[in-house]
Amino acid sequence: MKKEDIIRKLTSRKLWVAIAAFVSGLILAFGGNESTATTVSGVILQGAAVIGYLFAEGLTDAARNEREE
Repeated sequence: MKKEDIIRKLTSRKLWVAIAAFVSGLILAFGGNESTATTVSGVILQGAAVIGYLFAEGLTDAARNEREE
């Protein structure tokens, strides 16, 4: 698997929504309350937004550096 493939997968909103849903389901299945599950899902999705932004900025910077060389 190429680096670009990994980056594309890690920046996929569908992946992060699936992860948040899975973790929320686990919290509820093991006796956690709905408020905790909602908070954890929110934190996961916020983290995904930050990760996506960082990858996008990194790719932009790399492309700019290649053009300048």
